[in-house]
Amino acid sequence: MTRGTNINPLDGRYYEKTKILSSYFSEQALMKYRVMMEVKYLIALSLSGKVGLRKFSQGEVKMLTDLYEKFDESSYEKIKTFETTTNHDVKAVEYFIKEKIEKTSLKDSIEWVHFALTSEDTNNISYALILSDSLGQVIIPEINKIITELNNLAKKYKDLPMLARTHGQPATPTTFGKEMKVFAQRLGRVINHLEKQKILAKLNGASGNYNAHMVAYPKVDWLKFSKDFVANLNVKREISIELNYFTTQIEPHDSYVEVFDKLKQVNNILIDFNQDMWRYISDGWVMQKPKDGEVGSSTMPHKINPIDFENSEGNLGIANALFEFFARKLPVSRLQRDLSDSTVERSFGTAFGHSLLAYVSLLKGLGKIFVNENKIKEELSSHPEIIAEAIQTVLRRENYPIPYEALKELTRGKEVTTDDFAKFIDGLKVSPKIKSELKKTTPLSYTGLASKLAGK
Repeated sequence: MTRGTNINPLDGRYYEKTKILSSYFSEQALMKYRVMMEVKYLIALSLSGKVGLRKFSQGEVKMLTDLYEKFDESSYEKIKTFETTTNHDVKAVEYFIKEKIEKTSLKDSIEWVHFALTSEDTNNISYALILSDSLGQVIIPEINKIITELNNLAKKYKDLPMLARTHGQPATPTTFGKEMKVFAQRLGRVINHLEKQKILAKLNGASGNYNAHMVAYPKVDWLKFSKDFVANLNVKREISIELNYFTTQIEPHDSYVEVFDKLKQVNNILIDFNQDMWRYISDGWVMQKPKDGEVGSSTMPHKINPIDFENSEGNLGIANALFEFFARKLPVSRLQRDLSDSTVERSFGTAFGHSLLAYVSLLKGLGKIFVNENKIKEELSSHPEIIAEAIQTVLRRENYPIPYEALKELTRGKEVTTDDFAKFIDGLKVSPKIKSELKKTTPLSYTGLASKLAGK
């Protein structure tokens, strides 16, 4: 099958932009993570000295870790061959490991593979590792690139005055840099929470009570063993995994939902940003650099469309639709478990893929823009009515009677000019000093602390 015949565009049209995630969310990657979990568990049993399994030599540990560190397509195909008979993917992983060690010095340890576990012990830890690694190594770094770009724009244009719009109408000025800083700070706050997020995992058997563990070795502190095992998974991982003591056969997935909700929040912020950038481009405040050979329209030669921001917006919407479904579905399982979560988990990569594609597209869009400073200043200067707020506020300070109403009468629903304001100020019953103060206020100067905020 070629990329042109793939149903999913992430594996077709957009493959080059999203292929990095195949190391985490492909079926082959899932099998690799399952082998990793089973191997780490087997080694932990051996090194614990608490059960009948002998202590492995360093060479034997290396032989086992090679099963996932050197996991390749042939390894995957072998597991799939087992699965054609078992019709059970985790059991196929177990048989794969057993076959790999049955002709080695570890042959006496074969029946310790998957000891006292249920398949969901293997699965939930595998997915916890997948989520931790994909977040820490791909998703969060990509979001941080966006934050860096926004902070660069905030710094560069912190002093560029710009007309604000509230309810779509001309409003009190801001600066272009400060508006970029708003998005950088919003994203940074969510990423800060996401980096502290714990992904919960279980290692407690078929009904969550260590039944099989205890019947075999009742004197072993299995709670401590599980806690230590999960804690050791965090070596070199930025997103931590933490033991959940209280589960049914499945880990309830509540921490997954917490992760997805944070990603959904990031994506909502970026949808907001994309729509603002689209408007700035539409108004000519932000321009896009032409690229040789590219066309913007099949019939209108002049066009440079904001397709990167539009592409980003669309993919963020798809990702969030999936994240919202995950949040509704995953915490719900009949009694001690049903299997409906399993097929849903296999779609995690689709949500992450559309998110990553959106981040890449947005960054591409930011790399093509430049700010039309003259246009922004001209637009701001053409709306002198926005200094009505400044004038009425100073008059309030001076205890001038009904200043708001006076400015409302002058400006509301009318086109006013700088001369209109000058005549209005000249007619005020205030001191020459106050009149001079009021006349110094212009749309270009009336930006408050916007520059300072953008530079923080």
